[in-house]
Formats: sequence, structure tokens, C-alpha cells
Amino acid sequence: MCLGIPGQITEITDEDRMMAMADVSGVRREVSLAPVSTGAALEALVGQWVLIHVGFAMAVIDEDEAAATLEALRGLGEAQETLDQMAEGEWAFSEERT
Repeated sequence: MCLGIPGQITEITDEDRMMAMADVSGVRREVSLAPVSTGAALEALVGQWVLIHVGFAMAVIDEDEAAATLEALRGLGEAQETLDQMAEGEWAFSEERT
């Protein structure tokens, strides 16, 4: 099953590569904004909620939809597994940099 999980864009990290930092229930992860870029300034996406799948922001969603989706995923127990995998990936990424 393919899992998309809501995250909130917190900052643009590389405008040329269309990369941004997203917060997914307290886990920060760099994602590509290319699929949701409309040609407008990427800064307009800061604060917006997006549906993230394998490192790509696939759709812009509203805050209510994000909250409902996260709650449904938590209820299914899938969100925690995905967050754990993201956190492990972030830890491995930070270890590679040192």
C-alpha cells in the first residue's frame, strides 16, 4: 500500500531544486515541492499543509483535511510506523553528514 502522510511546510531549503523542510507530527523531513509548484514563489507554500509520499509533496491540502488524515492514520497504527521510519531515515542522514 502506498502511504501519503500530511506535513506542514516550514521553510524553503533550496529554491533552485524546489526543496523544503516539512514537519510531520514533529519529525522534520526535506521534501520536493516540484509536484505542487505552480510557478509562483515557493515561499507561498511555507505554512501550507501537503500530502507527502516518498519525499515528494504530492498535493496541497487544508489544515482540517491534514488533521483528519493524521487522526485516521493514527487510528490505524500506520502513522507511527511511518513517523518512526522517517525519524530513522533522518537520523541516518544526519550521521552520514558528520
